Amino acid sequence: MKTLTHQYGRNVTILDSPHLNTLLLQLCAKDTVQPQINRLVRKLYAGLFSFILDHENGSDEKTVATRMADFTPKGVATSKTLDDRSRWVIVDLARAGMIPAEVCFDEANEVLDTTKVRIDHIFINRKVDENEQVIGTNVSGNKIGGDVGEALVLFPDPMGATGTSIADAISIYRDEVEGTPRKIICAHLIITPEYLKRITTIHPDVSIYALRLDRGLSPEEIMETVPGERWDEETGLNERQYIVPGAGGLGEIINNSFV
Repeated sequence: MKTLTHQYGRNVTILDSPHLNTLLLQLCAKDTVQPQINRLVRKLYAGLFSFILDHENGSDEKTVATRMADFTPKGVATSKTLDDRSRWVIVDLARAGMIPAEVCFDEANEVLDTTKVRIDHIFINRKVDENEQVIGTNVSGNKIGGDVGEALVLFPDPMGATGTSIADAISIYRDEVEGTPRKIICAHLIITPEYLKRITTIHPDVSIYALRLDRGLSPEEIMETVPGERWDEETGLNERQYIVPGAGGLGEIINNSFV
């Protein structure tokens, strides 16, 4: 699968998949409604997490006897597979992250040792001032099921807008949860230059994966440049700090709850 050329640093991977881009455009279209919205979110995260597994999990070689082994000694297949000894902690950032985390958790359980896969939950949302500017986060609780020693810790959150919530969630794991993870990974459908600036500054060792970069409010001349080449002049957030062109507030849309 191809990736987008950019200058945001080696820890940022933006996919360039015609298949997933097709589904993502369907999700973003203003006339797409439930239940199609959540079906698309599931398909998109299945594709994105498959890519992440291939690149982050580690591999092994396995051999199995096929159904043809009863008829010939050649009925044996050997393939490069996922190393099922890897440990994963998948973090649900309620509420937009609920379905993405469930998809990644279920897929990890399909292909890895299920005793080494866990899902945690953090109840977090952006805090805004009277002008609807993001000024921080509200964390109302969490359910964290243990340590993260040597784990791949995944934060699947559809919209990487300002990066405030996910930066604070990562800090919770670094400051309050026992153990040092093997790697921290963020997985998004859409990200902005502003999001990338915040995360790569506060948590420079975190790996970021996304399906699309939105910098739609940048000047026309900036839109002609390689993403990240003139990073400080790029913008993908409107005055309410929603992504443009974006997909709307997916936390509300996924849950049909517009509060």
